[in-house]
Order: sequence, then structure tokens, then C-alpha cells
Amino acid sequence: MFKTIADPADCDVRSVIRFLNANNVKQAEIHRQLVDIYGENAMTDGMVRKGVRQFNDGRTNVHDEARPSVVNDGLVAKVNEKIN
Repeated sequence: MFKTIADPADCDVRSVIRFLNANNVKQAEIHRQLVDIYGENAMTDGMVRKGVRQFNDGRTNVHDEARPSVVNDGLVAKVNEKIN
């Protein structure tokens, strides 16, 4: 009946959560639909609840949030020193 989509991008799954949540679909139903289309490993029920909560709290971006890099000039210098 449904086509399964393998290896979805996280932003694709979050977009579905955002859309269904905006249409007042219950969290359990959102999870069920995600599993139907993306498979058992797409997202846990708890992750769906967290995503819904974030969108209800005002999140609008479906993309991963930028994380600061741990690489800096000092670290590069230390690694180069060890190599040499």
C-alpha cells in the first residue's frame, strides 16, 4: 500500500512532524505514520514527542542546529607538533 522511503534526512522527518502537528494530528499517530513510510528505525516515539514539543514552543527550522567546532588554531598546532 505505502512505498517505504529508506534513509530519510532528519530534516525530512522533522518537516513531516511539523506539518502533521500543525494539522493537529496526535503524537502517536504522527509516529505511526512515520514508521509506515520511513520504517521502524526512522524515529522513536519519544523523539516525536520531543519534536512536537519543540515546534509547539516556537521552533520553525527543520534543519539541524549549527554546532560550534572544537577545532581551533591551538589544537591544530598541538596535533602538528605531535606529528612532527
